Amino acid sequence: MNQRISKMRKKLKKYLDQDRYEHTLGVMYTAASLAMRYGYDMDEAMIAGLLHDCAKCIPSQKKIKLCAKYHLSISESEYQNPSLLHAKLGAFLAAKKYHVENQRILNAIACHTTGKPNMTLLDKIIYIADFIEPGRNEAPNLSKVRELAFQDLDKCLFRILEDSLAYLHTRDLSIDPLTEKTYLYYKEQMHL
Repeated sequence: MNQRISKMRKKLKKYLDQDRYEHTLGVMYTAASLAMRYGYDMDEAMIAGLLHDCAKCIPSQKKIKLCAKYHLSISESEYQNPSLLHAKLGAFLAAKKYHVENQRILNAIACHTTGKPNMTLLDKIIYIADFIEPGRNEAPNLSKVRELAFQDLDKCLFRILEDSLAYLHTRDLSIDPLTEKTYLYYKEQMHL
């Protein structure tokens, strides 16, 4: 692991609780594995994986205040569920606090919770790594999703979106419109 990533790890550890830090390392290493599998730059994938939840442990009201302070837009569904803000706020903090200038990394962090139509390879790697990292064990169809991740990223992404929306519907939880758009986009791509 390069020195830059080691320094980021040390700094990040101060801002996350132990469980979130363990999850973050799991995502970082899973992203590295997926990068190797799909021929993507491993350092980029590891940095995006490491910093994807850098804003996660900030309390909800503080997330809203920070987004307002830094002029980051907040959607209606984000006001209803401020935990969603950790993705866009995390991308902002990755640039400001961890000095990440690579736009591909920042974009992958920004869309790792909702997804977005026409995701890049790195976007998909981080979205999927967040879902399948070894510490995760509660998601439905997890073993099938993990298998798919190393066979076909688009099929895996679609399966995660489908399962996530089904879960949110059965729990009657609010769904971010971007997640719905992402699902419909990939449904069309899969010709379903």
